[in-house]
Amino acid sequence: MTKTTHDAPANPKVDPDDSSNRIKDPDEWTTGGEPMTGAQASYLKTLSEQAKKPKAFEPDLDKAEASKRIDALRKAAGTE
Repeated sequence: MTKTTHDAPANPKVDPDDSSNRIKDPDEWTTGGEPMTGAQASYLKTLSEQAKKPKAFEPDLDKAEASKRIDALRKAAGTE
């Protein structure tokens, strides 16, 4: 028995409005309270130095706060 196109799952390339992949606010992240990743730390450090705002980098930030600071620095630099 073959499946008809009616039985096939939606193709995300054809239907890009997949709400499961929506960008969530960092405050909604289930892992937001975990320590920031190495990639976040590196990027935040670089951005804070480029923006001449060294206090924006704190090594003990969680993932959500690091993401918010990265977004704020990118927005301020016009690279968003």
